[in-house]
Amino acid sequence: MAGIKFEIEKKYGVVSTSPKGWNKELNLVSWNDRPGKFDIRDWDPDHEKMGKGITLTKEELRQLRDLLNEMDL
Repeated sequence: MAGIKFEIEKKYGVVSTSPKGWNKELNLVSWNDRPGKFDIRDWDPDHEKMGKGITLTKEELRQLRDLLNEMDL
């Protein structure tokens, strides 16, 4: 993606892998030299291309965790 700078500061894990080899991952990512945010999105195997995703602050990630814990999965 032209003009967007990113750095994966920490890799937490892979949620799933597509048949084409892309991984849906949870990472801590710094976008455009800003402080890192938790990020869930698809990445190609070389982490050069990415799909659409969602970024969450620590507080938002905690709230998501709490919501998931309340669900009967």
